[in-house]
Amino acid sequence: MTRFALTLEFDGTPFHGLQRQAHGPSVQQAVEEAVERVTGERVTLHAAGRTDAGVHALAMPVHVDIEKDIAPFRLMEALNHHLKPDPIAVLACEVKSDDWHARFSCLGRSYLYRIANRRAPLTLDRSRAWQVAQPLDETAMHRAAQALVGRHDFTTFRSVQCQAADPVKTLDLLSVERAGDEVHIRAEARSFLHHQVRSMVGCLALVGMGRWPEERIAQALAARNRQALGFNAPSAGLYFVRALYPGD
Repeated sequence: MTRFALTLEFDGTPFHGLQRQAHGPSVQQAVEEAVERVTGERVTLHAAGRTDAGVHALAMPVHVDIEKDIAPFRLMEALNHHLKPDPIAVLACEVKSDDWHARFSCLGRSYLYRIANRRAPLTLDRSRAWQVAQPLDETAMHRAAQALVGRHDFTTFRSVQCQAADPVKTLDLLSVERAGDEVHIRAEARSFLHHQVRSMVGCLALVGMGRWPEERIAQALAARNRQALGFNAPSAGLYFVRALYPGD
């Protein structure tokens, strides 16, 4: 049995999330079925993170255990062939030791949220960014975001369906910067609560629009109550960027 680590890029638009679902297509199901077509084996895919419906990934580490004797490059090429026409690509494939785990060995995760801050409709980036026509003050958003950096109880910013045992998380980075007519929000932590990034982005957008004062972000955090939340930003603008492992 060989443990293969795969790096996946995917457009989450047609999927009900990364994790296998009973009510619709998922990234996990697509990759597991591709592995079965290549090897004849039924496998279980383990990922560094879970993504909601419509969320994308630039480099999502996953692993599968395969009995068939196959070279990593041949496996990658075969999977990319069988994944068509799904918008999933295997960017890299390598053999790992049996004690390496895509999820449990992960030391940190990084996300990017893209806001298209323009009035013209989106064409190329439809379903790949959140369009906000009203001008945003990214400087105010960044200042407000710093109240969330550090170790806090993020109950306000977690989904009511979140299954995490503890709402306390340590947010290592939350930055806001402009790139032309886009506003980019980057978040880094060892792990995140369900909907945490989208909830933080939604509230920061209210600051950028001038509908919330900057200090209200800290007040919402301190409330530790979902009722203090502004709203969740849509999933289309969220990207899993990378995962950090020992030795990286």
